[in-house]
Amino acid sequence: MKVAIVGASGAVGQEFLRVLDERNFPIDDLVLFGSERSAGRTYSFRGKDYTVRLLQHNDDFKGIDVAFVSAGGGTSKDFAETITKHGTVMIDNSSAFRMDEDVPLVVPECNAEDALTRPRGIIANPNCTTIMMVVCLQPLERISHIRRIHVASYQAASGAGAAAMAELEQQYREVLDGRPATVNKFAYQLAYNVIPQIDVFTDNGYTKEEMKMFNETRKIMHTDAACSAMCVRVPSLRSHSEAVWIETERPISPDEARAAFAQAPGITVIDDPSNKQYPMPLFTAGKDDVFVGRIRQDLANENGLTFWLCGDQIKKGAALNAVQIAEYLIKVGNI
Repeated sequence: MKVAIVGASGAVGQEFLRVLDERNFPIDDLVLFGSERSAGRTYSFRGKDYTVRLLQHNDDFKGIDVAFVSAGGGTSKDFAETITKHGTVMIDNSSAFRMDEDVPLVVPECNAEDALTRPRGIIANPNCTTIMMVVCLQPLERISHIRRIHVASYQAASGAGAAAMAELEQQYREVLDGRPATVNKFAYQLAYNVIPQIDVFTDNGYTKEEMKMFNETRKIMHTDAACSAMCVRVPSLRSHSEAVWIETERPISPDEARAAFAQAPGITVIDDPSNKQYPMPLFTAGKDDVFVGRIRQDLANENGLTFWLCGDQIKKGAALNAVQIAEYLIKVGNI
């Protein structure tokens, strides 16, 4: 198995190296690619050093079985044909191809089989907030069809990359020292603040991030459910949280939901509010699962259920989900 990582020096690229090692992913040869800025850097993997190659339009991907790509949408679009022309399976973490009809959008806990049909050799990894939400929605959908979804996300600085995490830490130090906060990665100071905008606004008043949750959920789950989202940047470093309200065709009791969550792959239930037990970013960073708690009936809707989820969006929301797709394809003999 010959594996490539495109964007190896970025936050998700580095997470790929950790996840591939943690899961003992079968790798006979590893090739790292990056921009001119990162080409020449060296990273250690399983006791061997690998030097990042410059990503170019050539035949470097010949013989590579799977390429994990996390270098931004522009790079993905520009290099997709170069990456796939010799048969490499491209698992792309950008938003470049997610809504293309001929590119499957896959969360293995929900629709792994969709990855088998990929006319262009590309499989898209969904948006991180969508991934974590649909992992939790799928077991409830099996009980009763979900008609409507309302969600408010509380997204950590890491969702904007490693530089954004460093900026948040810098802002806290600056504010505590009585100095002006450095603001480059966000629209405003994030330290001691929340920002109700992630990505740019569209004509309907929703941001692109919020529209991703609407459109991607429908594609992944093959559903007509409508999702109304409010995505907010919060001053935590890593791991996103979401408050979710759903309306189903018939009521799902909290006990039914807990049982469904407990039996579902990729979910850990922490739901003991009387003892202050519920998921939080502080304890879910670096973990594989999506953590669910605060499961209760929606007081405003007799067919409604509401719950809280939390998960590491760099891990499950990006690198781990992509690796799980590749693991599934290996398992069924499709790579």
